[in-house]
Amino acid sequence: MAELATIARPYAEALFKAARGDLSAEVAALADVAKHEQLRQFADNPKVSRDQVYAVIADVVKTPLSPAAQNLLHAIIDNGRLAALPEIAAQYHALVNAQSGVSDAKVYSAFGGGAGEALRPQAQRDGRGRSRTDRWHSRRGRRRGARHLGEGPPATDEGRSDRLMAARPGEKSCN
Repeated sequence: MAELATIARPYAEALFKAARGDLSAEVAALADVAKHEQLRQFADNPKVSRDQVYAVIADVVKTPLSPAAQNLLHAIIDNGRLAALPEIAAQYHALVNAQSGVSDAKVYSAFGGGAGEALRPQAQRDGRGRSRTDRWHSRRGRRRGARHLGEGPPATDEGRSDRLMAARPGEKSCN
C-alpha cells in the first residue's frame, strides 16, 4: 500500500483549491473522528453502506460541515481512504499556513506552565504596559539628564587613547 502522505496529497490540494475559506477546524474535527479504530472497522464492514458511514461521522463531528468538507468526506468514504483523513488534515493545514505566511510552533519552557496554561510575565505591568523596573529606569534617567539613544554627539574614544599614551608627571612615555 502507498504511504498515507502520497495518498493524502491530492485530496488536500483539491480541498485547498475548492475551499472558499479556511476549513482547518472542520477538517481537523473530521480527522479526530477518523483516528478512532472502531470507526474505521465500522467503515470497512461490507454490510454497512457508505451513507451510513457518512451519517455516523457527520453526527459525531457535531459541527455543521461546509459543502467542500461534505464533498471531501463523501470522496474519502467512496474511495475507502478514511485512514488517510488525519494526514489530509495535516497537509491541508500546511497549505493554508503556507498561503497565509504563518508557521506553527511548539514552545518549550524550563519554567512552570503546563499544557494550555499561558506563561505569566515576569514583571507586573501597570496600565500603560510598563513594569516597575521600566518606570524606575525612566525616572532615574530623567533625573540625571540621560540622553536617549540616537541623540547627541557620537561617542568616540579619541581622548582616552591620548590620555593613556601620555606620561604621568615624573614617568617616561612608552613612545
